[in-house]
Amino acid sequence: MVELKTEESINEMRAPGRVVARALAAVREAARVGVSLLELDGTARAVLAGAGASSPFLGYRPQFAPVPFPGVICASVNDAIVHGVPDGYRLRDGDLVSIDCGAKLGGWVGDAAVSFTVGRPRPADVRLIETAEAALAAGIAAARPGNRIGDIAHAIGTVCRSAGYGIMEDFGGHGVGRTMHEDPGVPNEGRPGRGMQLRPGMVLAIEPMLIAGGTDDYRCDGDGWTLRTLDGSRAAHAEHTVAITADGPRILTAP
Repeated sequence: MVELKTEESINEMRAPGRVVARALAAVREAARVGVSLLELDGTARAVLAGAGASSPFLGYRPQFAPVPFPGVICASVNDAIVHGVPDGYRLRDGDLVSIDCGAKLGGWVGDAAVSFTVGRPRPADVRLIETAEAALAAGIAAARPGNRIGDIAHAIGTVCRSAGYGIMEDFGGHGVGRTMHEDPGVPNEGRPGRGMQLRPGMVLAIEPMLIAGGTDDYRCDGDGWTLRTLDGSRAAHAEHTVAITADGPRILTAP
C-alpha cells in the first residue's frame, strides 16, 4: 500500500533528508587515500549522532541477508555496485566509491547515495559517475503528478542505455516514509505510460545503478550483502529521496 504524505509530513521529512546530505558530504570530504571504509562509517555515525538521528541501515536484515547490516553507510568500491559492507579496506588512488546513507529523525526516513573518485580520477569513471547523476536527474524530472512509475524508469533507462552502460537487474528505487523501504518499487528501466500513476504526496527514493561494462549481471559476495558486477567492471550509484508535489518534484535529501 502506498502512503500519501501530507504537505506537513513532507516538510518534516526534510529534516532527515538534510542529515543524510550532511553525512554524505562529510564522508566524501573524509574519503582520502589510506582512509578505511570503517573510518568513513564512523564519520557518518558522528553526523547522525550529532543530529539526534538513528540509522535505518544499521541492523537492517531483509529476507535475503544472512546477517543484519553492520554499518550506517553502504560503502561500495570499484566493481561493487551497492550494499558494500564497510570494513578495513583502505582507499587507494583512483578508487571509485559509492556511498549510500540513510537517517531516521522525527519518525521519518531520508535515503540518498553519491559516487565519487579518490585521488586521480580515471576519465572513464568520471563519465560513468556523470551519467549516473544525469540518469538520476532525468528520473527526478519525470516524477510529476499524472506521470507513471514507468515514466521515471524509462527516463533513467534511456540515459543509461544511450551511454552504453548496464543496469543492475532486480534492484531499483522504492517508496520512503516511516520506514526505509515502502511501496511502490521504482525500476531503473521500463516503458513510459505504464505502472502506478504518480500522485502528490508520494515520496520515492530514485536510484540509478550503472554498470560500466554494459552487462546487467551481478554476483553477491560471501558477506551476503555486497553486490558486484559479474564482469568486474566498475559501477556507480546515485540516489535522492524525492517528494511528488503539485508544483513538481521536491528533493528532500538535497544539501
